[in-house]
Amino acid sequence: MVYNIIGKLRGEPMTTSGLVKQLCVECNITISELARRIGQSRQNLCKKIQRDTLNLTELKQIADALGVKFEQSFIFPDGTKLIASNN
Repeated sequence: MVYNIIGKLRGEPMTTSGLVKQLCVECNITISELARRIGQSRQNLCKKIQRDTLNLTELKQIADALGVKFEQSFIFPDGTKLIASNN
């Protein structure tokens, strides 16, 4: 299944925090449980989500904790990709 990362209500691109929230919904997990799995307090993770300040390392930890693949990339006009992932 492929998800378009456009916000459902406004038609705007979804934020990183929005993606993490949607991931939690799809994986049927609470933010509290996710925080526990990545070794953060619920309060700390909630603040990072609220401020949209999750970093690349945390996104990789989240993916690992939920058993999903994380990939972030830059794609050049010739198709060359620079990829960061949790693999």
